[in-house]
Amino acid sequence: MLLIYVKTLTPRINYTFKQVCANILGYEIGFTSKIEEFVAHEGMKLSYGKQKMGNEFFIQEAGLLNEQGFSDVDLKFYSWDKTTCFFKVSERSDIPYDIFSASFYLLSRYEEYLPHVKDDFGRYPFEESIGYKHDFLEQPVVDLWAYKFNTLLCERFSKDNSVKRKFQNKNVLAVSEAYKYRKKGLVRSIGASLRDFFKLDVSDLIERFKVLFFITKDPYDIYDGLVKESKQNHYKWHFLFQLSNYSINSKNVSYNKIKYHTLIKSMGDYGEIGLLPGYEALYSFATLKLEKKRWESIVNRPLSFVGSYNFDLNLPTLYNNFDKLEIEQDFSMSYAEAVGFRAGTCTSFLYYDINFERISPLVLEPVVFNSNCIKHHTFFELKTQLEKIKEDVEKVGGSLNILMNNKDFDDWNKERKYLNLITYLNEK
Repeated sequence: MLLIYVKTLTPRINYTFKQVCANILGYEIGFTSKIEEFVAHEGMKLSYGKQKMGNEFFIQEAGLLNEQGFSDVDLKFYSWDKTTCFFKVSERSDIPYDIFSASFYLLSRYEEYLPHVKDDFGRYPFEESIGYKHDFLEQPVVDLWAYKFNTLLCERFSKDNSVKRKFQNKNVLAVSEAYKYRKKGLVRSIGASLRDFFKLDVSDLIERFKVLFFITKDPYDIYDGLVKESKQNHYKWHFLFQLSNYSINSKNVSYNKIKYHTLIKSMGDYGEIGLLPGYEALYSFATLKLEKKRWESIVNRPLSFVGSYNFDLNLPTLYNNFDKLEIEQDFSMSYAEAVGFRAGTCTSFLYYDINFERISPLVLEPVVFNSNCIKHHTFFELKTQLEKIKEDVEKVGGSLNILMNNKDFDDWNKERKYLNLITYLNEK
């Protein structure tokens, strides 16, 4: 067991040490505030405070984990063995940085609680993040720091604690619009056809009629092909289906359509299924609760996971609403327009609410690639970025999670390159 001495065990210390030492490194850990117990401990031990006590491994605290609420923290960034780190401490510390304060800063999304300008979609812009500004957005720095810390800790106590994690993937498909033309209803189909006619959009008009008259397949109906592809290459999907009311932000088929219900339940035979909350549900608890109820009435079991594809996380309100509805898992932790680790980690972690200094049971799954990025980068750029990221994630036995949309494969042959990229990312 790794015994950790702290003067006061705060919720932040409890949360961060459990994530880094237990969840990432696999240690059984214990905390003590009794000096006698700490000194008498004969195994691995670490003190976290202002001063070193004896021959233990010592990390000097920067103070963030003993604070409450949030304030504008003055951060200075330094290089540390091919990574970037912050919260530098004195030379008395066995590590030159308080990696636990730095980890908490990223995992809690501390910077998103501070005043910031949102983008055109109301999202926290990736350009505002310290990861982007200091060029470590594409590194799972929390995991890399943890592994460096583990190496030094094992050297101090002549132990061999090789971390026993294995590289894994979670592939998520967001279905915000199940069909491009089918199942939209007579009024919507006529209205859309007239719009195409008056805009002289001949190609869409022809495509719409071919689909509606069963001459060609709906471009967004890629489900059978995707299942076949994933079976051939031995990987699975998590499917997120939207059940919102029709609005300017939701153009999906009606949640009442029996064919849509059939699609949702059939995908449950090939992977896990969850809810893609609509735009209004991200800001309204009542709407989110209604969409959850719709999902559960279709699937006939409790909703366990959700994810947001294109819109803001609305921290901390959205995650607190997930908590109230007893949702267990979330796949929203990504930037819609940038590849990288929004929370600085490739390991699932619990949501920490800074407003109430509370550790939530909601598990957050970091997503490194949101396919909205396709609009802002070339395929070569994305492939190069993801290949390098995969190397880093494999080194720390993390999870490489990607979030796609069924619309990404509307031209199956054209998008073959993205299917091949997904297959590569899933190779162990």
